[in-house]
Amino acid sequence: RRPRDTPKRGMASKAPTTSKRKKATPDEGVNFALKRLRDGQDGRPGSLEEVLQKVKALEAAVKRGAARRTTLEDLKMADEYREVVDRDSGEIAAAIEQVMIAASKSILRGDGFQYTMPSRGATDQVYLDELDRIVLKNKTTQANFASVSSVRKVTILTRVMQLVHGVLSRGIHVTKRDLFYTDVKLFKDQKDSDAVLDDISCMLGCTRNSLHVVASEKGVVVGRLQYQEDGDEIDCTRMGVGGKAIPSNIDKVTNMRSDAKFVLLVEKDAAFMRLAEDRFYNKYPCIILTAKGQPDVASRLFLSKLKRDLRIPVLALVDADPYGLKIISVYMQGSKNMAFDSANLTTPDIKWLGVRPSDLEKFKIPEQCRLEMTAKDIETGHHMLNEDFIKSNPEWVKEINIMLETKTKAEIQALSSYGFQYLSEVYLPLKLAEGDWI
Repeated sequence: RRPRDTPKRGMASKAPTTSKRKKATPDEGVNFALKRLRDGQDGRPGSLEEVLQKVKALEAAVKRGAARRTTLEDLKMADEYREVVDRDSGEIAAAIEQVMIAASKSILRGDGFQYTMPSRGATDQVYLDELDRIVLKNKTTQANFASVSSVRKVTILTRVMQLVHGVLSRGIHVTKRDLFYTDVKLFKDQKDSDAVLDDISCMLGCTRNSLHVVASEKGVVVGRLQYQEDGDEIDCTRMGVGGKAIPSNIDKVTNMRSDAKFVLLVEKDAAFMRLAEDRFYNKYPCIILTAKGQPDVASRLFLSKLKRDLRIPVLALVDADPYGLKIISVYMQGSKNMAFDSANLTTPDIKWLGVRPSDLEKFKIPEQCRLEMTAKDIETGHHMLNEDFIKSNPEWVKEINIMLETKTKAEIQALSSYGFQYLSEVYLPLKLAEGDWI
């Protein structure tokens, strides 16, 4: 039996195809999956318990693994690379004062107004296979007020440190947008004040959250998760289709509890809403999370905390294109512009569940639902093949090569060609049942 809204035989449109592959009929893709799915639903053999067998085995493996991640100290490389940690607001305020005292002494010595800052150029950000994440080399550079090339940066740095010191002294949090609007004429563009926040964070050796300057809420979570947020009890099973906004102040999230067997990390809001509305987490105990595209800092911190506190696997559902894989990589290995905080922001060993390039043929996705890759897509795909962490996973390399050879990509929504609930009722259950992740 098909999902409730699966198109009937002969009802699909006959869009022309540019491929020489044999065109699949609407029923072929559905019947292929339904014949293999053993979930005990709609008269099919098996049970929901059978679907979850391989997921439970993966969960057990995660719980058996090391509870603590390898650090630079463990590798005796703490002097070669720089990492930041969460620090108390009083410590950070005192550290800012020390930076300003050092700048004052530099002026009195006749060396001029300057800051010694960590160097964060492209060549300073490297992937360490031993840690499976991007880290920052421990190098410094001088930013001098007397230099034409750095006078503006020194000015913005000074102003932002003054503002951050005031925020910390009051014990409050502000958004990056709030900070920008305190001196619009100086900053001109929010990108300037945002970039300086990362410089200050790295210079003081603290996480960006320790500065009490946060981004606006973006990510959402729903499913089998309860926690406390600043003393308030949150139950993510009672958050409706929209889910619970992931708080910007992750340090206020405590006491996470869950009976979920896995976290489903979803790239797009549309797929998240489909799964939330279908209450996918009731049949298959899980926590569903999305950052609605490129992940923000709060979503990355929240996912890292979920994996660390609950010790359950993370399965990713993204578009079958280079950018979907790039999003997984940011969650796993970190981003280069925040390499100094990768220990806090990364979530190791995320499994790529779908949609994978090989799924397009496996699930007989109709030609009219596939997209031609652009020149930029192809360039990004080749670039990813050169990334060290991609090279270390032969299965990922194989999937990217399929994409580049066929020059074809597809979005998660391509699955809707078989019915709007095909994703939650057929595709994902079959993927889970077969342990089809890499």
